[in-house]
Amino acid sequence: MRTPFRTALLPLLALGFGHAQATEWQALPERPPIPADNPQSRAKIELGKTLYHDPRLSSTGTVSCASCHSVMEGGDDHRPVSIGVHGQRGGRNAPTVWNAAFHSSQFWDGRAASLEDQAKGPVTNPIEMGMPDLASAVDRLRAIPGYGPMFDAAFGANAEISADTMAKAIAAYERTLVTGDSAYDRFVKGDSGALSAQQKRGMAAFAATGCTACHGGAAFNGPQLEAGKPFLVKFPTYPKNEYVRRYRLLDDPGRFASTSQEEDRHMWRVPTLRNLVYTAPYFHNGSVKSIPEAVRVMATTQLDRRLDEPTVADISAFLEALSGPFPDQTMPHLPPTPGDLIE
Repeated sequence: MRTPFRTALLPLLALGFGHAQATEWQALPERPPIPADNPQSRAKIELGKTLYHDPRLSSTGTVSCASCHSVMEGGDDHRPVSIGVHGQRGGRNAPTVWNAAFHSSQFWDGRAASLEDQAKGPVTNPIEMGMPDLASAVDRLRAIPGYGPMFDAAFGANAEISADTMAKAIAAYERTLVTGDSAYDRFVKGDSGALSAQQKRGMAAFAATGCTACHGGAAFNGPQLEAGKPFLVKFPTYPKNEYVRRYRLLDDPGRFASTSQEEDRHMWRVPTLRNLVYTAPYFHNGSVKSIPEAVRVMATTQLDRRLDEPTVADISAFLEALSGPFPDQTMPHLPPTPGDLIE
């Protein structure tokens, strides 16, 4: 459901920000889109949470989804780039899993059409979880007796343990990771006191500067497109400045690395801006350590604008208001490992 901007408009107009009328501010829905072929159920979510935290899906038995995307805090790992099996370093920063269900595609370059597709990728990535193929991961799950009843409960009697059912369960769990009810959400819904005066100034400056051209919508990740259609932008758009050199923003070719199509060079899926206080360092290479510096970098590289420091502070304060409460998480009890699986 789309929440119109009018509930947020009057307090901004009272502060003298008439340009706020150009932006439609939206609160985050309580539930993300749910695909028809993967309905939610308690049993499926519980199975997905268990698989998400199970390091036995990695070749070394040491890396799980939660290793790089911890739901005990920001849904990431606070490293510039993640560390996978055998201590190998990945090439990109781990994006947060919180509110990932509101993306129309996954990964920094949008190469996965859904959470289900994304869940399969790290398992066979040689740096991340290092399984030789998905069949090997499935064979390991089948060899753990405790998983059979969990798959049956989630998908029906005598359910197949497969790469698809594994991914569907993980995706079902990830669709519960929603953090609405931030100060911003309460403000948009009509609570005029939910934001401080500085945050209201920052909200107006965020729109007036042009940030909403890419970071619009309820998740601040752009328009809600159909599943599998990534919202991509070129980054950096204006490359001739000191920030691009300092933070090596052109070293990674972006989506081009997946498609080899020249039009995809330096194209990236627009990330959510929610919960930024929990997800430093920032950008695809984890090169920027603070929200104010990220604001300066984005204004210069994407909009060719130099912001004064009071405006940077106001926008940063507004971005901090996008952090919502995390749903309580309890750790699953993993099914026991049979002795003959231990080498």
